[in-house]
Amino acid sequence: MPIEYTLCNLRVRTGLMQRRRIHPELVPSARRLIGSLRDLGYDLTAAVADLVDNSLAAEAENVWIDMHFDGEDSWLRVADDGWGMTECELREAMRFGTRRKYAVGELGKFGLGLKAASLSQCRVLTVATRTTMKGRIRLARWDLDHIERTDRWEILRPGRRQCRLATDARLPGVGTVVLWQRLDRIARYRVPDGRRVQTEFERVRSEIAAQLGMLFHRFLAGESRRKIPLRILLNGKEIESWDPYARSEAATLKLPTQRLRVSVGGVRDVVEVRPYVLPTEARFSTSSAHRRAAGPALWNRQQGLYVYRSDRMIQSGGWSRLRTSDEHTKLARVSVDVPPTADELFELNVSKSQVRIPSFLRPELGAIASSVARIAKDVYSEPAHGYISPNGHSVREQQAEAVRSLVHMVLSAAEEIIREELFHSELDRERLLRRLRQMEHEFQADLAASAEPPSARLKEVAASLPGTA
Repeated sequence: MPIEYTLCNLRVRTGLMQRRRIHPELVPSARRLIGSLRDLGYDLTAAVADLVDNSLAAEAENVWIDMHFDGEDSWLRVADDGWGMTECELREAMRFGTRRKYAVGELGKFGLGLKAASLSQCRVLTVATRTTMKGRIRLARWDLDHIERTDRWEILRPGRRQCRLATDARLPGVGTVVLWQRLDRIARYRVPDGRRVQTEFERVRSEIAAQLGMLFHRFLAGESRRKIPLRILLNGKEIESWDPYARSEAATLKLPTQRLRVSVGGVRDVVEVRPYVLPTEARFSTSSAHRRAAGPALWNRQQGLYVYRSDRMIQSGGWSRLRTSDEHTKLARVSVDVPPTADELFELNVSKSQVRIPSFLRPELGAIASSVARIAKDVYSEPAHGYISPNGHSVREQQAEAVRSLVHMVLSAAEEIIREELFHSELDRERLLRRLRQMEHEFQADLAASAEPPSARLKEVAASLPGTA
């Protein structure tokens, strides 16, 4: 080949590379990046809950969680009877930043959960799975010690004899097992097999049971939109659902549901808000029911907003800076259902343990929180035989005033919607507004004449209002 042609070809190729600005791919240091990903904000319960999310996505009916203390050889294992994974699906599941699209409503979102959640608590993560009863068991492992030695993104493929803790657990059938070994963050003691470590291990086991019963209470109680039932067993004992709102108690006040409108990418959706005020101890059916209603974090820290995404609880209490927690408002609990389309608006974090209330929703949600807190204060101040305040008003009267304010707020919001967005005819608009105000006057009259909390009438009025149920 002539030298002139070769040089000309080389110049053309070099020119193309310069114009395209082609650079070699920069692969992150495995050693450094995985070390950073261990600190994304997972605590132990959030990490285990992330694995349960994966089991729900695989349509599992049973999730078995086993925790075994054995000093340095302690382990935690989560097994399910879901679909299992093919070879291709297993490789993607082990990839940091899984290459797949998540459907609207799926509990997964970032493609990091299995890996980041697991390695936040352990140094060796092993996954065993199969998709058919007689199919082979597929195994894959991340080992942090191996990554620190090699600084390479290498998934290990151990044999079954090396993974008996994973392969012998629930895998005679179809499903997936996630095994954590070298649990270096559950109890950070110098002597990993001491009595103090074992005591801490038992404490966190009880904490996991309480937290999972709360986070997945809708699934465990059969109240979720998912038709498949769910059981979670921890060391062979079934975890019971915990209802934050004590709805089985006759004295619990169920206030009207509010629907707050949001717009995501031009698509309208709603945030459903359901306020509750729990009874005082004297009005609970039993002392044990009152103790159970206190919740994992106990009364003061369990007041506030309970935020859900696809029926899975994300936030359990706290007022998200809408107001401060107070001993006198500890009976107030508010369920907030965020539509799956609004993840970015609410800034859902990777560990799915925190959301932020968008600024445009804060006034509406803050008004609801204040009204519910006022009712909760009145209920808190009322002993079993009633209470008369210094100004001569009974607690029932104070409660009625708080409910009256809440209903007036709802009607005012409905009126604003009608004026701005409904009906082209001024006549139709004014007719509906007159009817709303007539309903308010009728309600106020009924409320004044009633000595009992008008929860039934509240529901009737709320059901007839635009934007509420």
